Amino acid sequence: MVRRWRRWEELSQAELAERVGVSRQTIANIEKGNYSPSVHLALAICRELGRTVEQIFGDEQEQEQ
Repeated sequence: MVRRWRRWEELSQAELAERVGVSRQTIANIEKGNYSPSVHLALAICRELGRTVEQIFGDEQEQEQ
């Protein structure tokens, strides 16, 4: 869901990465599901995207119901 909301906010991976203090590759890996961010990083991403933890990192099936 990071990719969905990042695109909604019209941010590139590099822009989001810079805002939260990580590399673009880290954001790419989070979006692909290859990396689970720390709580600190997850909260920073949520703040930058203006969304809740549940919206960004919640179970997609749960959100569709």
